[in-house]
Order: sequence, then structure tokens, then C-alpha cells
Amino acid sequence: MRGIPWRRAASQIGRSVTVWAVSTLTMLVLAGLLPDFRLQSPDGDSVTRIAVTAACGAGAFGVLSVLVWPLLVRLLLLVPALVLGLLVFFLNGSLLLLALRLNPSGRGEAAPETAVMVAAVMSAVASATGAALAVRDDEAYRRRLHRLATRRRGTGPPCPTAPALVFVQLDGVGHDVLSDAVGKGLMPTVARWLSAGDGTPPTHRLTRWRTDWSSQTGASQLGILHGSTFDVPAFRWYEKDRGEVMVCNRPTSAAELQRRAVRHTGDSGLLAVDGASRGNLFSGGAGEQALVLSIATRRRGRENRSRAGYFAYFSDPANAVRTALSFIAEVVREIAQSARARIGRQRPRVSRGGLYPFVRAFATVVERDVVVAAVMGDMLAGRAAVYADLVAYDEVAHHSGPRSRDAEKVLQRLDRCLALIERVAEHAPRPYRLVVLSDHGQSPGETFRARYGLTLADLVRAGCGLPVPRRAERTRSGAEARAAVRAALRRPVEERGEHHRPSRRREPVVLASGNLGLVSFPDVPHRMTKEEIDARHPALLTTLAHHPGVGFLLVRSAEHDGVVLGPHGTEIPLAALHEEPGPLARFGLGAADAVRRTHTFPHAADIMVNSAHDPADGEVLCFEEQIGSHGGLGGAQSHPFLLSPLTLTPPTGPDEELVGAEHVHSVLRRWLQELNAPGLPLTAPAQDAEDEQAA
Repeated sequence: MRGIPWRRAASQIGRSVTVWAVSTLTMLVLAGLLPDFRLQSPDGDSVTRIAVTAACGAGAFGVLSVLVWPLLVRLLLLVPALVLGLLVFFLNGSLLLLALRLNPSGRGEAAPETAVMVAAVMSAVASATGAALAVRDDEAYRRRLHRLATRRRGTGPPCPTAPALVFVQLDGVGHDVLSDAVGKGLMPTVARWLSAGDGTPPTHRLTRWRTDWSSQTGASQLGILHGSTFDVPAFRWYEKDRGEVMVCNRPTSAAELQRRAVRHTGDSGLLAVDGASRGNLFSGGAGEQALVLSIATRRRGRENRSRAGYFAYFSDPANAVRTALSFIAEVVREIAQSARARIGRQRPRVSRGGLYPFVRAFATVVERDVVVAAVMGDMLAGRAAVYADLVAYDEVAHHSGPRSRDAEKVLQRLDRCLALIERVAEHAPRPYRLVVLSDHGQSPGETFRARYGLTLADLVRAGCGLPVPRRAERTRSGAEARAAVRAALRRPVEERGEHHRPSRRREPVVLASGNLGLVSFPDVPHRMTKEEIDARHPALLTTLAHHPGVGFLLVRSAEHDGVVLGPHGTEIPLAALHEEPGPLARFGLGAADAVRRTHTFPHAADIMVNSAHDPADGEVLCFEEQIGSHGGLGGAQSHPFLLSPLTLTPPTGPDEELVGAEHVHSVLRRWLQELNAPGLPLTAPAQDAEDEQAA
């Protein structure tokens, strides 16, 4: 009976009238509570007249919200998303003032600041009422969710009936962190899938995998989506041939990395056939892209939808108001949590002031809401493959710690997101298999600077005999480094005023990616050998290798191709690491293979520096200002997870380990092949992807 057109129309009209009535009542209540909001003339009106005024005002506001709001949001797509979220209240208030002005009774009036408040409350009430009425009607619920879609499939062939895949990446959540969260009851949805303690049969399997040396989103996600992590030595690195610092979360760098991966693999990516990429660094070759960094710098057009997800979400004013309120609450929550950590003298601790509360709120609220909404729309549109990244945990864990209370609260909210996506799958036009995975974990530990009073850059400059900040000179590490330099140069006595600052071109470029450091000499066009570095800076390698905060170094060698350096004069050729791991023994299985592979990258730094690691507590020393870090070797950062349905084939064989993002890519591609009809192509020509990137 639900399929009869007149019944559907009557149901829709009934819901609209109910929402209108509730909105009218809300407006009457607010007019009675707020002194600057009136629905009657100064001389007073009858109750009937006031009710008619409220009904006309509520109706006009509803119509304007439906017709004008989407146009306003589309015009504001050039405004940064953070600013757009803050403008939501003022734009909504402006619509209310316009609705009151258009009111036939001419009685409505409100102060501008009051109009903002009234509009926000009315939007929230109308949205809640509409959702409550629609939730019992599956067709209405589906139509409501369809409005969140980034791009509707529109008219075309019927949706395939073959199962499809949704990949949700929980950025930075390590395998052990997820397991512990399930055990503590923080993630009941995941616990139900794994049947943790309730006796029901499991629906998913949990697999641990191991990253490359560069354990960070840029390398892992490029490997997962495009099948290549080649020549991505870190999160940021200096390329001598281009004279440029590459940073994985910089739009121009992301676009270049994607182009290189497409050329290296010969196909456009995991999502090339009817795929959608949401909130990622890279597109994966998807035709539907929203909030994708690698296309963010291109001229906007039909092919560039990097910010279309914001339009799809904020085009509903109720969504905008709810997210804006949650954004403000998250800012307040971060300020309170930071103050509590500071007052309690929590250790380790990093600064969480400045703009960080707003950055955290954007990652944990705005990005989460928009990406989840886009995924819901993709599922209701029946897309074959969807890949989305939720960055909330990673952002909070960097500053609060991977196992902090703050991070655990984020895991709880992410679990609710998974439950919502699972629920939407019940209304999708085709079956969906939900795969959840992470790109890396995070290792705890204090910062290198907090432990030793100087940064890695300070230590490198001291080892090169270059001036360092006075705060670094006063530290024991800084003094020892400078003493080693002067001894190597046979200048044991330092006199005032003898510092000589060389040209900037000859100074080293020192970059940090979590607990991985990279040192490059830009005036030397090739990757320097150990012998060349020793000739130029006799004490540098010794200073770094002997420092207690450094685990090991990787450098080229004229004699052995490449060597690993450690304390006490340790020098092990790469070819001998399996028999004699030396300082790599503390970093666990696979460390030698990861180091050897990175050594083959054309853009590996002159000196690759990995911080010290304590296997007993899993801690590392971060070269950045983070107490939860990733980017190098050591601890949980190298062990993300893959949570997959039992209806899919196991990721690996019984005695096989899942190693590297490229291996994960091959597993996901295999699953797509299994679910789709035989003969369906899963790759698109690489030239097509290159043309798209160059457009």
C-alpha cells in the first residue's frame, strides 16, 4: 500500500503540516520568552491574530529555508568550511528576519541577535520533528537521507544487485587500542561484530597489519588507494632535484604524489569503477570526490567536487545548526580538558592553546559529520565502492595521548558513526559489506625537546658546528654535541665572537615526521654518502648516533651501499641486518626490511634519523610537539588493523602476515573482484587518471 502515489502524497502532506504546526508553536513560545521578539502590535492583538502571525512567520521561514538556504550555501562554497560553519547562525537569522518582513500581518519583529537565536531553535525543532515522523516510514527515512547525498545518481540504469563495499578508515587507531576499547565497552558496535563476550556468533574478523617505515597517513593511504608507497619516505621531506619540501597534507604535494602513484602502478586506483572518495588525501581514482585534498587546488568545475560534501551537508539548515552547536561544545570541551591537564601537571604534556581547540573541533565534529553524511548518501545511491577517512581520533591522540580519556571519548563517538552507517545500509538499494581499517597506530611518549631541552634541528646544527639557540647551548645534550664538534675540528677552546654563519644554501634542511627525522644538504645535488658527510662535518654522524634520544641512523655508504649507524660506533651494512640487526633489534620484526626498502627511494634523505624506542612501554621520542606520534618505527604506530566481514575471504593465509599498505590494497581489490560480477573491470587506464589530475 505504501507504493500507491496518493498515499505517499498524503503522508508527505501530513508530515509537512505537523512540522509547520510544531514550528508555529515553537515561535509562539519563544515570543513569550524573549523580550526582543514580538508577534503582535505594540497595542496588543487577539490570541487568534497572534497565532495567525506565528503560523505565517513559521511557514515563510520554512519555505525560505527550503528554497533560499541551498542557494546561499552554494554561493558560500568559496568560503572556508570553518568560516561557513560560524556563518550558519547569522544566515539563518537573516532568513527569519526576511520571513517576518514578508508576513502578511505585518506584526512580526525581532532584534537581529534575537533572530539568530530564534532561527536556530526553530530549525532544530523542525528537523527533530521531521525525523521523528519519518523514522517509522522506511521510504520517508530513505528520502530524507537522500538529501545528504553529495551527488545523486539521477536517471540511469537500475542499481546493481551485487553486494558493494564501504571502507571506513579510523585514522590513527592502532590494533591494540581498538582491542582494548572493545574490551572496555567503549565501542559496542565493534564488540557486537566481534561477538566480544555476548555469546553471539561474530560477523567480522580483526586482523593486524604492519606499515612501512613511514607509518603515516600519506604513505599508507596512498598505498591503500593507489597501490604504491614507493618514494614516500616520510610525512615531509626535501627533494633536491626540485628544490622543494613535500608535505603529504599539502594539496599540491598530494596531487603530485597521486600522479606519481598512477604512473608507477599503471591504473587510476581502487575506486576507479563507480567509486566515491570522502575526506581523503587522495582520490583513489573515484568519479565522486568530496573533501579530497589532492584535487583541492584545481579550478572548480563539474570534475572538481573537493568541497561538494560541505554543500550537501550544510544545505540542510538543521544540520548546519546542529553541527555548529556541537563545534562550539567541542571547543569548550578542549579548553576544559587542557586546563585540567595543566592544573594536574600531567606528564607528558604539550601546548594545546592558540587555534588548536578550533582545529580539534573541526576534525572531531565538522569533518566527521560531513564525511558520514556523504557516505550515507553514497550508499543510498548504490555506489560500488566508498572509501572515507575519519580523522577525529588521530587529531586528539596527538595532543592528549593515544590512551587518554579524551581519546577514548572520541572512540565512543566513532563507534556511533559506525552504527549509523550500519543502519543506513539496511535502507540501501543493494547489499553492503562494511570494512573498517586504520592507516597506522600511535606510539606514546614525550617529545625529544621536552626530554633533552633541544630539538632535532638544534642537535644537527650543533653537530655541524653551526650556531644554535642559547637555550640549546645550555642543555647537557647541546653542550656535549658542541664539544664533540670542536674536538673533531681540533678547536678545544671556544672563544666569544668566533661563530661564523655560513651561507643559507649550505645549511642542512632538518624535517620531522613524528619520531622520524630527515636531514638533507640542499647544496649537494645527490644523496650524500657517509664518507662525504664525515669529510664535510666530521662530528655530525657521531653526535647523532651517540645521542640517547636517537635509535639509529640510515646513510648511504660508498663501500656498502647503505649502512645503519648506532651508539658505541655501531655500523652495520644493510645486507647484514638479518644476521646482525644491531640497534634495529629493539624495533621488532620487519624493521630491517622496512629500512632496506626506504633506502631504495630516490628521495630518501641524506641522513634518516629514527628516535629511540623503549620496547618495555612502547614509548618513542617525538621530534614534533606531540605526545602521541607516528611516522617512524617503534611501538604501536606500526600496527594498524583491518576489520572485515566473515563473508569476505580472509585477508591472508594461515601463516601469512599482512605487511605494507600495498598488500592491503591488493586485499581490498580482491574483495571488490569477489563481490562484483565476473568480468567487471576494476581498473581504469592510468592515462585517464593523469588527464584528470592535469585538468
